Amino acid sequence: MATRRPFFAGNWKMFKTGGQAAEFVRDFAPLVKNSDHCDIVLAPPFTALEAVRTAMEGTNIELAAQNVHWEKEGAETGEVSGSMLVAAGCRYVIIGHSERRHHFGESDEAVHKKVKASLEEGLLPIVCVGETLSERESDETQKILERQFNGGLAGLTPSEFSRIIIAYEPVWAIGTGKTATPETAEEAHALLRGLTRKAQGEPMAERLRILYGGSVKPDSVSGLMAQVDIDGALVGGASLKPDSFAAIVNHR
Repeated sequence: MATRRPFFAGNWKMFKTGGQAAEFVRDFAPLVKNSDHCDIVLAPPFTALEAVRTAMEGTNIELAAQNVHWEKEGAETGEVSGSMLVAAGCRYVIIGHSERRHHFGESDEAVHKKVKASLEEGLLPIVCVGETLSERESDETQKILERQFNGGLAGLTPSEFSRIIIAYEPVWAIGTGKTATPETAEEAHALLRGLTRKAQGEPMAERLRILYGGSVKPDSVSGLMAQVDIDGALVGGASLKPDSFAAIVNHR
């Protein structure tokens, strides 16, 4: 069985100005400077990318964007291209986050186009999938995850797929007070690894990192990380405070 390096990403959503973001990094970096067991990534808003990039120089933290457009340039008011993100210092980009899908109507087709465009620019996509509460209660979790996986990642070459990270986000467990048990999360992660095995083969399935993204907190991360198929976390609210996010990174 492959040994997968843990991965912890903080998704700040629409929080923090550039100054607030730089202050966070200055406080957070010393707390994780010896955390060489994992990859650590911050995804600030577009307007704070430069401030975070500057503040994280010389640290073991890497930079992600929260979204990207598939066109290289053009009349796309309010959008940002992959080449712009690379120029801003990003290595990763979050694609298909549940809020993008459900608040802004982002489709599997759009996710696929963004994944392809990001890979072409050398970015590493963190591709989000997950079902809503009504879909879970209707016993449609497997169908939804299969649709999102196949729709968003169809036709990728082995070389392309090897640069993908998947994040499972049960929409019903994000900011709702409901939480997925480690066992429930593991079921979905195992399903996604099985889909990868079918699409890309056993070696790729074993090396793929699958993150959990459903209201991860310092007191829940250890139980999640004890599961066979959970390789890290995409953290929302708990990543907004340096001590909280550091406690998640350093949970061992």
